[in-house]
Amino acid sequence: MEHIINYLRTHRQQHLDELFDLLLIPSVSTLPEHADDIRRCAEFVAQHLSNIGLKQVEIMPTGGHPVIYAEWLEQKNVPTLLIYGHYDVQPPEPLDLWLSPPFEPTIRDGEIYARGASDDKGQFWAYIKAIEAFLKNDSVLPVNVKLLIEGEEEIGSGHLHQFVLDHAEQLKADAILLSDNSQYQRGTPTICYGTRGLVHGEIHVQTAARDLHSGSFGGLADNAIQVLADIISALKNEREQVTIPGFYDEVAMVSDAERANFESLPFDDNELKQEIGIRDVIGEEGYPPLVRRWARPTLEINGIVGGFTGEGTKTIIPAKAMAKVTMRLVPNQDPQKIADAAKAYIEQTLAPSSARVAFIGGADCRAYLTPMNHPIFEPVTRALRATYGKEPVFARTGGTIGVLSTFSNTMGVPIVMIGLCNPDDNAHAPNEHFTEELYYLGIEAAARALYELREWK
Repeated sequence: MEHIINYLRTHRQQHLDELFDLLLIPSVSTLPEHADDIRRCAEFVAQHLSNIGLKQVEIMPTGGHPVIYAEWLEQKNVPTLLIYGHYDVQPPEPLDLWLSPPFEPTIRDGEIYARGASDDKGQFWAYIKAIEAFLKNDSVLPVNVKLLIEGEEEIGSGHLHQFVLDHAEQLKADAILLSDNSQYQRGTPTICYGTRGLVHGEIHVQTAARDLHSGSFGGLADNAIQVLADIISALKNEREQVTIPGFYDEVAMVSDAERANFESLPFDDNELKQEIGIRDVIGEEGYPPLVRRWARPTLEINGIVGGFTGEGTKTIIPAKAMAKVTMRLVPNQDPQKIADAAKAYIEQTLAPSSARVAFIGGADCRAYLTPMNHPIFEPVTRALRATYGKEPVFARTGGTIGVLSTFSNTMGVPIVMIGLCNPDDNAHAPNEHFTEELYYLGIEAAARALYELREWK
């Protein structure tokens, strides 16, 4: 491995320049006006994969944005790894909060600033540079690899699930490796082994045919915003428990070993309050903070629309109101069951006779979990220890990467997530960044992981 690491360290400027070329492309998946940029980004990545020596490089259509597939399967009697990432990025708005243009990568104080720097261009590019190092120096890889880089992760991977089902044989592998998460805290190499699932929806309330004069109809006609507020309030009790019937019936409990692992990780309520600007840490009674954060289901109201919000006063009784809702789920919870239970509870129990109430939405994906004691973590641990000079920690994430449950259900193989960036890199926010040194170390970590996994299976 020494010659590979030496190659990576002598080619850092080249690898930085190539990342900058990738970050220059505004591949925003949610906005139609960037459709050409999405295609251009896919072509850029695919061409680079061909240039470094990967085989069968294809830009493959889906019902939405295309995926990039490539492979190198020249070794015998070694594991095959599927490396996943995404080339699409979040919209950069609000633009006025960026200190430099979001699609003009800039280095300030050792940080690479650009939309997509850490989520996920910089992280998946690290694997590509690691693969290049082996092919340039040895002409072979220590393992067989397949790459799947998608263009819709930031909009829910809506078409990737079917793509995986349709191409299950082509994507078949012994394990899945990705970096679309962060380290647990700065300076702490992290192996992530679980994500939460997701249900999304909207609560629509209508109480009258039109907005009404509050003087003429106050006390007679119900207020859609008040009805919506009452429904929202009833979705959780004073112990921060979700009240939807059956919500917790299938929740997988945290094992003693995993709870001990959570408790071994540093966590300070006061640091968290200062970091994100909250006055107090809340949550479901009876569970420590990291269990609540990663291993318990939650319900959140993401936005509310209704009534008059302009300057001055408009004395109306709003006839319509709407709230957006998401529920994060944990292993064993069935998203469709939860969505159906939420719909029934909101429409049949919480809705008053004075209003028409509808829950619109549904299941996104299940949670995913690789057991902490899975043998694949041993070689990955060695790789991170050698790269960062310290023992990695094990963590889950409270977020969702929807396609992981589809990978798991279709292939039945372990999934390993390696956090290469810092947790405060402003992913999805203005001034997203990736520490330059961590980018280089991430490439080395990816290379060592490929090497260590050669004898895993």
